[in-house]
Amino acid sequence: MTTSTPPGSARPVLTDPAQLIVALPYLLGFTPADSLVLLGHRPPGTGIGLMLRADLPPRDLFAYQADALAPRFRGAVHVGVTAVVVGGRAEPGGGPPFAEFVAQLRRALDEHGQRLLHPLWTAAIEEDAPWACYRDDDCGGLLPDPRGTVIAAATTKAGLVSFPSREDVAALLEPRSREAIVRRTVLLGRAAQPPWDTEDEVAAAAAEVRAAFQRRRAGTGDLDDEQAVRLAHALTIKPVREACLALALPPGTEVALEAEGLWLSLVKELPPPHRAEAACLLAYTTLLRGEGALAGMALDNALEASSGHLLAQLLYAVWNRGTDPAKLAGLGAGSEVDLGLEDSGDG
Repeated sequence: MTTSTPPGSARPVLTDPAQLIVALPYLLGFTPADSLVLLGHRPPGTGIGLMLRADLPPRDLFAYQADALAPRFRGAVHVGVTAVVVGGRAEPGGGPPFAEFVAQLRRALDEHGQRLLHPLWTAAIEEDAPWACYRDDDCGGLLPDPRGTVIAAATTKAGLVSFPSREDVAALLEPRSREAIVRRTVLLGRAAQPPWDTEDEVAAAAAEVRAAFQRRRAGTGDLDDEQAVRLAHALTIKPVREACLALALPPGTEVALEAEGLWLSLVKELPPPHRAEAACLLAYTTLLRGEGALAGMALDNALEASSGHLLAQLLYAVWNRGTDPAKLAGLGAGSEVDLGLEDSGDG
């Protein structure tokens, strides 16, 4: 299983190997374990671009895994790649494990015109865990406390969250009530079309989204079945969906974060295929904010709910290539529907 994280605007430059290792939970959004993490370096070489996380493979799959990951860094976007192996024990002679795997990575990257700049290893990303370099016997030591690093402060200030594990991120998207999902599947099957007259559907759908924000601001609790069904229909109305995308801009603002919370709640409340709309909105908002791990899982969720969803496919392609999220801003621009959510008042 792999995780891809696109470039984010809140990433500081990291040059010290130990600092880079302990920064990984904040860069990925969760603490990797038994993992390979690949970090592409953007010109001039110190900025971080695409990041990939993959499970550590068994020995017989070293070459296969390397050949699957290396092409993702092909092209002129990156000037080299750093590899961090997380897991395993030091060899009897004191060297880091998985040296054969690192050799396969170097070979595969070279075949795609990329250099393996600095392969690193650590047993775990925690204070006082041993770390080492594959190329320099004198390079290594014990890791500092990840919570006391510059990037921990920077990501916290930017509103980014690091979870204990990838599974903790995935748990955010689990249905709140599977019984409610079954009921709403039946209700949406009986009412396949939006409940509003065609000439009024944009205004009515926008009002439904606005009401959902107002309920969240008032803290009135979970959706009932009727509200969930109406919101599912509202997000299928193209002008309203475009207005919802626009709420992600500028990233990290109060309204953008509020919208992100609503989309996350709807992913938990809506059945497939309707869930795909909310999952796409969540993915777009989190991509722009630099939360690549959550964005990737939201896109998996969207495509699982509706494999042919065009926006989900587009966003997945962008996420999968490590494209700068700033280039996605145009998707949220030019909406002709005003949802009236400029502030967090009760209006």
